[in-house]
Amino acid sequence: MVTGCLIERGGKYTAVLNLYIGGKRKQKSIATGLPVKGNKRRAEELLEQYKLEYSEPAGGKVRSGKSPLFADFMRDWLESTKRSIERTTYQSYKNMIDARIDKHFRDLGVTLAEVEPKHIEMLHEKIFKDGFTANTVIHYHAVIRKALQYAVKNGLIDHNPADRVDRPKLNRYLAGHYTREELMTLFDVVKNDPISVVILLAAYYGLRRSEVLGLRWSCIDFEQKTITINHKVTEGKEDGKTVLFTEDKLKTKSSFRTLPLIPAVEELLKAVRTRQEQYRKLFKKSYDVSYLDYICVDQMGVLFRPNYITDHFHWLLEHYQLRKIRFHDLRHSCASLLLAQGIPMKAIQEWLGHSTFATTADIYSHLDFSSKRESAEAISSAFSIEAKKPVSNGEPDE
Repeated sequence: MVTGCLIERGGKYTAVLNLYIGGKRKQKSIATGLPVKGNKRRAEELLEQYKLEYSEPAGGKVRSGKSPLFADFMRDWLESTKRSIERTTYQSYKNMIDARIDKHFRDLGVTLAEVEPKHIEMLHEKIFKDGFTANTVIHYHAVIRKALQYAVKNGLIDHNPADRVDRPKLNRYLAGHYTREELMTLFDVVKNDPISVVILLAAYYGLRRSEVLGLRWSCIDFEQKTITINHKVTEGKEDGKTVLFTEDKLKTKSSFRTLPLIPAVEELLKAVRTRQEQYRKLFKKSYDVSYLDYICVDQMGVLFRPNYITDHFHWLLEHYQLRKIRFHDLRHSCASLLLAQGIPMKAIQEWLGHSTFATTADIYSHLDFSSKRESAEAISSAFSIEAKKPVSNGEPDE
């Protein structure tokens, strides 16, 4: 059984095959000679051809008579999907494989062909015993199932054993949020903190952490009074090192949005820009000019890291003895305030950049008490109308 992926070398595609000889994995690189630009489909066809050729015993090609260890297959699958999924998704999959999947299946010593539902169920039980919720188990199950589905699609196994495992029931997460009064208190205590602008932008616009950090001055139109969300900053591992990724690629197409510039935010941004100019003059050559277009930078011009924002936000809440919420809950707080003001769910979907109305409704319907009140008034009114009708005594009218 041969798996593989395409990589770029010198502007051309190279096919990397994972061969299994005596149960041990060995890699073989084959230069396709195809330039990267405009040849992705042809390169993928060649990759499939090479995989078939190296699975055949004829022609002196290497063929493994043994299925690869499932732990090895998971890592091979992960690398094969690297170019087709988001960096954050790749990192999430890798974290799960590193944390539990690899060790569990490597300790079992099962090959891809030997994986059974019971092996997956054993992993579920381990995760539960370690104190994690059903939602965590579901995430692990989804990754394993996706990898096994890839194996089925490529003819490595006949069926997907994960399909015969009962997935635990999802515990619906009820998003936490701050009230208007709690937000005003938060704004007051953090007004002189380095990440105050990050907090206010997240709360006013319901931005995701990656979207806040991705905001640039070039996306603020002070004349037309608009703010455009079209860029993000994420954090991940590359060659074992933690690095920042900046890209014009958001979670969904609907995440790209242009919104009105709120007066209070406009005033804040102008103050931030003035302060950044002062710091640049003060620190001169020591000031980092790599992120001049970014709004959320520190005194030295360095872009804030996503994990720093999360950690420092938690510290602020603890330091000022405020109710604990996640940074992402500022987004939920924004939605709850909009609902409280009677803003329709559809408008909130567009404000938050959700891809579908269903997503917004599923997350925030429990907060929409105004619609419940309207329903209560409607049913009450309906019964009131019925009550006012004359009650028939059963005799025909003359």
